[in-house]
Amino acid sequence: MMDRTDRMILSVLQREGRITNLELAERIGLSPTATSERMRRLLKEGVVTGFGARLDPHRLGFGLLVFVEVLLDKTTPDVFTRFAAAVNRAPEVLECHMVAGGFDYLVKTRVQDMAAYRRFLGDVLLALPGVRETRTYAVMEEVKSDGPLPL
Repeated sequence: MMDRTDRMILSVLQREGRITNLELAERIGLSPTATSERMRRLLKEGVVTGFGARLDPHRLGFGLLVFVEVLLDKTTPDVFTRFAAAVNRAPEVLECHMVAGGFDYLVKTRVQDMAAYRRFLGDVLLALPGVRETRTYAVMEEVKSDGPLPL
């Protein structure tokens, strides 16, 4: 069970992942030892899954964000398993979600430009097992991304 203090810790960490234990303890009003114990528990329980840097995709040559609806030719457990395994081996795929509705998966990728997306579509996405059809949505403007969970 998470209490108010755990939620405060998580809220701060979402925004400031590099904060020191001492600063975090001061911010939430606990001793450094108690804060450290809570952090160890949150990590052990899998509530905190890791730490990393947020990178500017534009500065790194990945200026085009694309979402792709993927419709599979069959919706059987075997096809789902093979598709998921192949997607997990594709480094170009940033996120992939099985969804309910008019298609089976929603894929998120970042590429340099539309020509790079065309190569990704032909060489990677359409080559995945079971893919029958795709619909592409190129993002014109990112209004909000990487928002923290509303704790």
